[in-house]
Amino acid sequence: MTHKRSIITFGTDGWRAIIGDGFTLDNLERVSRATAEWVLETHGEGSSVLIGYDTRFRGQDFARHTARVMASMGVKAVVSDTHAPTPAVSWGTKHFGHQAGIVITASHNPPEYSGFKIKAHFGGPALPDMIADVERRIRPFEECGYQSFDAYIERGLIAVQPLRQNYIDHVRSLVDLEAIREAGITVVHDAMFGAGQGILSELLGKDRVIEHRNAINPGFEGTPPEPIERNLNALRGMITSNGCDAAIANDGDADRIGMADEHGDFVDSHHLLALLVDYLHHDKQLSGRIVKTFSTTTMLDKMADRLGLALTTTKIGFKYIGGEFLEGDVLVGGEESGGMAVMGHVPERDGIYIGLVILEMMAKRGKALSRLVSDLHERYGVHAFARTDKHTSAERKEAVLIRLAEQGGLSEVAGKPVSASESLDGYKYHTDDGWLLIRPSGTEPVLRIYAEASSGQTAESMVADAIEQLGL
Repeated sequence: MTHKRSIITFGTDGWRAIIGDGFTLDNLERVSRATAEWVLETHGEGSSVLIGYDTRFRGQDFARHTARVMASMGVKAVVSDTHAPTPAVSWGTKHFGHQAGIVITASHNPPEYSGFKIKAHFGGPALPDMIADVERRIRPFEECGYQSFDAYIERGLIAVQPLRQNYIDHVRSLVDLEAIREAGITVVHDAMFGAGQGILSELLGKDRVIEHRNAINPGFEGTPPEPIERNLNALRGMITSNGCDAAIANDGDADRIGMADEHGDFVDSHHLLALLVDYLHHDKQLSGRIVKTFSTTTMLDKMADRLGLALTTTKIGFKYIGGEFLEGDVLVGGEESGGMAVMGHVPERDGIYIGLVILEMMAKRGKALSRLVSDLHERYGVHAFARTDKHTSAERKEAVLIRLAEQGGLSEVAGKPVSASESLDGYKYHTDDGWLLIRPSGTEPVLRIYAEASSGQTAESMVADAIEQLGL
């Protein structure tokens, strides 16, 4: 069977593969055994792992099979009693003193995928060197005998825990839910059929939350559970027809967030990050570094300068943000794709918690979400964002990268001369009205093209011009 010999690698956030093809029980065993070896060698005998899963096809079965592999190797496995968000596993790993966390999830990928995320003992994504250590331990499949799940429970090597409820109780202690309720805020929660379903209703009350895509549906009705604007078209009508103040959308494992204001207009992650900095610094009187990825708004640069805060820019991928949190003194960290974390919580993306913090900001300031965004524009200028993922041939992709790396790249964008360029993670070109970033996918013949400018029309024209110049 060829899949038994397949190469397994971890991408920017875990190992993911198509169920029944790359993601098989055999390959899951290989990854689980390598992870168990890493845990034992790093932390020694008596180690334990916390295992959670999302709402995808056979998620519980895969999680319990992982637990059996762990138990067979002498690592105690504590398994969630139901589906739970990835940040619940991250928080629980640290809070309950486990040496690692595992989440069976493919995050925002299409429904045919499943995956395997590893969380470290500190409550955030395993760092790149940790993942590399696991990867080097993955060996060809070998037939191994395992006892039943219940047998390992009887031996004390597997336990089941109400992780989702534990997490809800913890979040309740972090956010002023009463202030949100007293402000009369109502919200649409689009769980996108994922692991965050029902949590906002439990925290805020069913009378304050209108639930959307709030059911177990492993097919996601054909839409990948990624909370980006094009996947959230139904929210505008739901917000306006019900008189809601905002909408919160989460991806399949609820570590990412997208929001819409009271008019149904999408509020992207760039503005959410800026709102978090503004609220935590001005209202909560907290200070620390702002950490952002290379593709994230320069509004944060302006805020850092104006507020006297340090700013760090990392490569793209939350694992780099998480690493900065471990260095200490981070106020807000986040990325363009909707993952963000803040001081006082785990160094991990948490789409549920972040959404509640924004609602708390609305309640405490007594302002609509659109007004909060307008306030940012008045102080720091309008920052509009555009992005296109351009599929091409492997040959054309390589030719474009050669041009950008070795042949001088772009000298102008949308008729404006390039004033500076950077290559931290891709190729970024600055003009007097914004920037353009071209970055290759590491796994597909895809070029990701991003732009930020003082208007949406300009940002779109910058992306279009880059596509034309590069012959894509």
